[in-house]
Amino acid sequence: MSKKIFATTVLVLSVLVMAACATTAPAEVAEEAAPAEAAAGLTLSGAASMTWSAEDLAAMPQTEADYTDKEGATTTFSGVSFSELLTAAGVADYASVTMLAADGYSAEVTADELSACANCIVAVDEDGSFRSVMPDLGGKMNVKDLVELQVK
Repeated sequence: MSKKIFATTVLVLSVLVMAACATTAPAEVAEEAAPAEAAAGLTLSGAASMTWSAEDLAAMPQTEADYTDKEGATTTFSGVSFSELLTAAGVADYASVTMLAADGYSAEVTADELSACANCIVAVDEDGSFRSVMPDLGGKMNVKDLVELQVK
C-alpha cells in the first residue's frame, strides 16, 4: 500500500511542478522577444550609415511596384524608391548596392541598374519585415526579410 501512496505522491508533485513551469515560461519568452522586435530596422552601410524603421519608410514619398511570383500571381507593393533612400542617406556616388536578408541571402544591383529602375523599391511586408521589389530586374533581386543595404 505504501508503494501506491508514494507513486501517487510523486505523480501529483510532478504534475504540480510541470504546471508551475508552464505558466512562467511564456512570460519569460515574451520579455526576451520584445527588445529584438524594437531593434528591427533597415540599415544602410558602406558609403554612408543610416537606419530606418517601418514608420520612417511610411513617412517618405511612396512608389508602387508590381511583383509577380513563380506561380504568376501579381502583388502590388508600396514603398520607397532606392534613389529616395540613397538620397536621404546622402549617397550621391556609388558602384553597387548589395541587399542582405536576415538569413544571409544577398543580391547585388549596380548603380546603372538602379538608376534605370524608377519602380525598384523597398517595401514593408504585412509582418513588418522589409523587402526589395525589383520588377524590372530578375526574380533573385527580390529579397525578402531585407535587413541591410551595403553601398559600395
